[in-house]
Amino acid sequence: MKKILFLFCTAFLLLAACGSDEKTATDSNAPVIEEAAPEITSEAAPEVVQTEVAEEAKPELVEESAAEAPAASDAQDLKLPEPKATAATQNWKYTEGKHYFRLTPTQPTVGGADKIEVAEIFWYGCGHCFDFETYINKWKETKPANVRFVRIPALWNKLVELHGRLYYTEEILEKSGAIANPAEFRTAVFQEYHQRGNRLTSEAAIQKFFERHNVDSDTFYKAWKSFEVDQKIRVARDLAARYGITGVPAVVVNGKYRTSAGDAGGYPALIELIDELIAKETAR
Repeated sequence: MKKILFLFCTAFLLLAACGSDEKTATDSNAPVIEEAAPEITSEAAPEVVQTEVAEEAKPELVEESAAEAPAASDAQDLKLPEPKATAATQNWKYTEGKHYFRLTPTQPTVGGADKIEVAEIFWYGCGHCFDFETYINKWKETKPANVRFVRIPALWNKLVELHGRLYYTEEILEKSGAIANPAEFRTAVFQEYHQRGNRLTSEAAIQKFFERHNVDSDTFYKAWKSFEVDQKIRVARDLAARYGITGVPAVVVNGKYRTSAGDAGGYPALIELIDELIAKETAR
C-alpha cells in the first residue's frame, strides 16, 4: 500500500513539473505575433472628392497670335496722327546763303519775343522802296496773327537820317491821331520826293509838308524834337549796323534772316520768301 502511494505521488510530481516547463517553454519560445493593423474598408476610408470647375468658369489662356483681330471697320478708325513737320524736315523752296542770309548770332528786334517780327528797312528817297510799297502793304493786310510788321528807316547819311526823323515823327503823330490816314500820308511822302521833285532836304521843307497835311507847326515840332524820336533814331542806327544793311529795301525776319528783292528774285518772290521764313520760325 505504501509502495502504491509512493508511486502515485512520484507520478503526480512528474506531471506537475512537465506542466510547468511546457508552460514556460510556451511563454518564452512562442513567436511573437504582432497585432495586425485594423483593415480600412471602403466604408471607413475617407473619400477624396475632386471639385470640377464649370467650363465657363475656367480661365482661358489665349496666345497673342491667337487673339482675335479687330473688325475691319474698327481698324480703319484707329489712325495715328501725322507727325508734325519740323523746320529741318520740310522741303523749302528758297536756299540759305543764296536767297537769304543767316545773321549769326541772332540779333535784337524792335518788339518783344511774343511774335515773329518782319522788319522792312527803307528810305523815302529810294525808288525801289516806293515800288515795293504795293506788295508789302498787300501782304501786311493778310499777315499771320503771330507776326508783327515794323518799318526801320535807313540812316546812312545826313539826308537819309533827316528822312528817318521824318518817318518817326510821322509814326508818333499817327498814334496821337494828328495824322488821320497813315497809309495816305506815307504815299504822299513818296510822291513828294519821286513825282513832285521835292527832295525834303531840310527841317523847314519837311515842316511845310506836314503843314500841308493838316499838322500845325507846334504839333510838328513837339514830335520832331521829342526824346521818343531821338531814341527811335538810336535804335534804328544800332539795328541797321547789326543787320548789316547796305541797301534798301531790305527785309529782316525775326532778327535772324536778312534778304531783299535782289536776293529773292523780285518783289513777288520776296513776299513768298518772307512767308517761308515765317513758316520756318513757326515750325521751330
